[in-house]
Formats: sequence, C-alpha cells, structure tokens
Amino acid sequence: MSQLHKRFSDEQIASLLQAYDQGLLNLQDALELLGLKRSRFFEILKAYRTVPSDFSIAYRRQDRGRLPSGTEAAIERELLREKELIEDDELPITSYNYSALRDRLAKQGINVSVNTIIDRAKKLGCHRPRRKHRAHDRQVLTGSVGALVQHDGSTHLWSPFASEKWTLITAIDDFSRMLLFADFFAGETTWAHIQATRAVVETFGVPLRYYVDSLRVFRFVQGRDSVWRKHVLQTDDVDTQWGKMMDRLGVDVIYALSPQAKGKVERPYRWIQDRVVRTCALEHITALEEVRQVLREEVERYNQRQVHSTTKEIPAIRFGRALSQANSLFRPFSVPDPFSSADDVFCLQETRVTNGYGRILLFNHQVRVANVPLREPVDVHLVPNFDKHVMHVRIWHRERLAHTVDLPLNSFRVHF
Repeated sequence: MSQLHKRFSDEQIASLLQAYDQGLLNLQDALELLGLKRSRFFEILKAYRTVPSDFSIAYRRQDRGRLPSGTEAAIERELLREKELIEDDELPITSYNYSALRDRLAKQGINVSVNTIIDRAKKLGCHRPRRKHRAHDRQVLTGSVGALVQHDGSTHLWSPFASEKWTLITAIDDFSRMLLFADFFAGETTWAHIQATRAVVETFGVPLRYYVDSLRVFRFVQGRDSVWRKHVLQTDDVDTQWGKMMDRLGVDVIYALSPQAKGKVERPYRWIQDRVVRTCALEHITALEEVRQVLREEVERYNQRQVHSTTKEIPAIRFGRALSQANSLFRPFSVPDPFSSADDVFCLQETRVTNGYGRILLFNHQVRVANVPLREPVDVHLVPNFDKHVMHVRIWHRERLAHTVDLPLNSFRVHF
C-alpha cells in the first residue's frame, strides 16, 4: 500500500478526522478507510486537533538534503589528493582508504560518513573496487593478557620524502589485541629488538610467551646449503643475543615458520603502513620525530578508539578489564639473581678469558679485570648508549660483578 499522503489529499483526511470527532464515523470505519493502524491514526488525529486550520500530512524532510558547498569542496580536494598518491609509482599505495580520509576531514571539523565519501568518490572517478580475498578465520587463541605477545619488525620508506628507510618494531598482545609497543629504529638490529622488549617488560611485566619469526636476530637457522650442515651446527645450536635475554627473563619463545603465521601482528602493519605513509606524503613529512608523532596518533587511535574486528571490543578497554579481573599472566619484572641491574638482563653478552696479565681483549681495548684469576673466563655485558656515544661494559666472574668501564662506542666495529 502506498503512503498516506500519496493516496489522500490534506482536505480529504481532514474531512474524515472531522467526521470522527463529530461522531459521524466510528473508529473501525476510519481505520479501514485510511488504511492505518490505531497508533498511527491517533498520531495524525492529535496533529489535526492541534492546528486544524493548518493541518497537513505532506512529507517533510527532517535533515538537509545536500551538504554545504564547503564540505563538498573539502571532500573533493581530499579525494583528488588520494588519487595523486595512488597514481604515484614511487609510493607503496595502491588503493583508496576512505576511513583514513574521513579521519582527516574530522580533524578539519568536517564530519561525514564513509558512505558519503564513497558516493562522491565514484562520481569523481576516485574509486577502485576492493579485491575479494578468501575469508580468514581470526581467533583469539589465549584466555589472558600476557599469555602470548607477538613481536615483529618491518623496514620501509615510511615517508616518501625521507632520505632513508626506518624499521618499525611492534609488539601486540594476543588476547586484547592491544599494541604494547610501536616505535621506529634506524635499522632492524639485535639491540633495537632488545630495547623494544625491554620497553614492554618494564611497562607491562614479563609475559608467558613471545611469538616471533625465524629472523637471524631471534633464531639461528641451519641453511640447507650451508657448509656447516654436516659438520658442526644445526638449527638452534647457537643462542642469539635476543634469545639469551629471553632465557634470563624466563620467557618461552615460539617461532613462526612464515609471515602468514603471524597474521595478528602482520595485519596491524598493513594499516599502520598505509596510514603513516599517506599522512607523511600528504603533509610532506621528512624528519623521523615527525613520523614518530604520526605513528603515536595512529597507535592511540587503534588502542583507545577503534573496535577490533575480531574481539568486537576496543583493545585498551579489553586489556584494562582483564587486568582489573586479575586475568593476566604478566609477571612483575625484577632483576634475577645474581644480577644487580636491569642492564645485566637487557644487554649484549660476550665471553672472554683473562690473559697472563689479568686483562681481556675487547674489540681492540685492553681491559684490566682486578681480582679475577689469570686465564679465567668472564661474562661481558655490553650496553650501548647511542645518545652519549658510550659503551657501558659490565664484567661478571662467577656470579660476581668484577668490573665496570665505559668505552667509546665508535671503537666497537660491530653491528648492534
């Protein structure tokens, strides 16, 4: 049945309502004539009784049918800027991100829906249909925060105007999907991953397990064609510096055999890369600190405001509720015996043997170690400080701190 205002004129309906008010028409007959339910009939009757002389049932649009011209111009401008990014072969951007465009407009005080943006994009030729991917069953495999932390690094040219690539290292909690750590480093080095792990442990505590790939930083993998295959070393026969640190912390490590196996941390990389690169390209950002600020804003939005597609909750709220309910496997961090400083846990570790003069040779430095017998092995803990260009050295012998010394960092010709 068509709408009431299309079947009757205002005068016809007013006449019927007047007849009902005067007792000339009963309720049942009025409902049948107008084709209305009781509730709708009495709504119209109330409107008629309020202002009989100005009664009308004509459809009146409640919201504005058109966006202001300034809003339309802003949407068009941002869409055309997106189009320039996509058509630039030098940028790793191949699709439109209408959600990111909506957020940029919101920062300008313009609030429009993604559907509105898509509608304008199609009219402007700024639309590419999304490729259909095979559905992926994403599951939360753990029941507590701290049960599993996925840790990974990704090296890209995060700003198209930067002169060098940087490495983004992140750590994400499996249960809450909250990003526990995300920051840029000059390169994907052992020391960068140690620093990232230290930030997680000192902020949230020691998790039960870490999940990483088989990068050489995390694991020694025997190559199929290596000359060592039949002679000396097999996979995991060598402890990496990062692995030694995890042993000292008492954290189990699980190794993924492919990037696809680390989907929970790979997916955030995709949207972080997309949004960070877009923002840097549109705002012509070149400095690392400025790119870091863009990253912080995106992490804050993801953790504090975005409903996760798998958990259907905001990550920070899910994480906080788990802590309040004592549903956490994070252990408070404390320096394990016999060490006396966190620097003895989060460090690069070497082994040396004192010579006949009570010294050790450490990257061209002759370091005298007092109160240690000659030709005795010692553990050397190295803590580089790139801001001060200093290598802090802590030498241990038989669970005792024997000596500490600071040396020039540039004299250590090694890749940290």
